[in-house]
Amino acid sequence: QVQLAESGGGSVQAGGSLKLSCEFSGRTFSNYHMGWYRQPPGKEREFVAAISSAGGSKYYADSVRFRFFISRDNAKNTVYLQMNSLKPEDTAVYYCNGDQTSYDALERGEYAYWGQGTQVTVSS
Repeated sequence: QVQLAESGGGSVQAGGSLKLSCEFSGRTFSNYHMGWYRQPPGKEREFVAAISSAGGSKYYADSVRFRFFISRDNAKNTVYLQMNSLKPEDTAVYYCNGDQTSYDALERGEYAYWGQGTQVTVSS
């Protein structure tokens, strides 16, 4: 079974940066397309960014494009999210997840299992 462990969250002021990590285990990481998601307080979970299994394709939600950057290291079974120019509206619990069969399905984020997530709080 896939296990996901997000880390790297914290509290920062607006304009600051954070780098999140998601360690993947239980299956062959390089076979999985990976995505980052977030759940703001009182709202539904939403898609943030995705990266293909080999890292050659990436795409982002409009709200984070040009500020957030997704990357992966298949040797370390880890996917990253570099977050720059953070805004208060980026405050959320951030999660990762993966899809072995469909890169396009990542945006829907319809997965039964989720990790614990990592809290990001941005103050103005």
